[in-house]
Amino acid sequence: MKGITLIMENKENNTLDTEQWSQVLVESLPYFKQWCGKIVVVKYGGNAMLNEELKQAVMEDIVLLNTIGIKVVLVHGGGPEINHMLERVGKESKFVDGLRYTDDETMEIVQMVLTGKLNKDIVGILLQKGGKAVGLSGVDSGLLRAKKTDKDLGFVGDVTGVNPEILLSLLDKDFIPVVSTVALGEQGDSARYNINADTAAAKIAVSLHAEKFVQLTNVPGILRDINDPSTLIKRIERTAIGSLKATGILSGGMLPKIDCCLTALEGGVPRTHIIDGRVPHSLLIEMFSDRGIGTMIY
Repeated sequence: MKGITLIMENKENNTLDTEQWSQVLVESLPYFKQWCGKIVVVKYGGNAMLNEELKQAVMEDIVLLNTIGIKVVLVHGGGPEINHMLERVGKESKFVDGLRYTDDETMEIVQMVLTGKLNKDIVGILLQKGGKAVGLSGVDSGLLRAKKTDKDLGFVGDVTGVNPEILLSLLDKDFIPVVSTVALGEQGDSARYNINADTAAAKIAVSLHAEKFVQLTNVPGILRDINDPSTLIKRIERTAIGSLKATGILSGGMLPKIDCCLTALEGGVPRTHIIDGRVPHSLLIEMFSDRGIGTMIY
């Protein structure tokens, strides 16, 4: 489809003429029809969350998707904001094998930042853009249940259950649920747990029988050569993931993101995507163009 491409190529100099704008709108229509009424779960983080201009673009995309009838659930993390707050209160961050150790005091700050600040900031922007949004945490209505992870990381948990009832109720009323990933302990456990946002988003996508699961990241997608963006792999069948791991193409920080995609696929989500959140309006490019953006694992 040429429509979205025209927008991207002419964004800076605003050279689209009337005929080109008409082409954009007409060629987008089949995609509007294809996705109308479908559930899409978006995990939001990375540079798209830190950069104010990119943040505004992401929120505009989500409001547009919601306005044309696509049911969007936005799941967010907030590692950098948590680090910043810990520094402000003089609390040293501790990591075990690259994962944050979360003691009692850190968990209080995690909950305050994720559910009290970031979640409401995102909801506020969506409302300013004309959307209908409601902020939730995994604690609300028992949305997320968790148990302490096997590693000694304090109050860091693994998702053991998702109750999507509150999400479905909001989606039915055309609201955009915005979810921060603090979870309740399993039944009988009153503790709160810090949950990896990618993992939580994948589990939520499965529980909602979502049509698409999208991770907004800081990379173009899966690259055969990490130093060469032109080696982007645009489409991968999940059966090919093993060989890509064996050859070292998939390694490091990409592995957890791939595992979340596999979790969603194995749970019945037909399409998963790793897309570059540094590209303005990357969600629209993915949703409404043949070329898409980033890597699709299906």
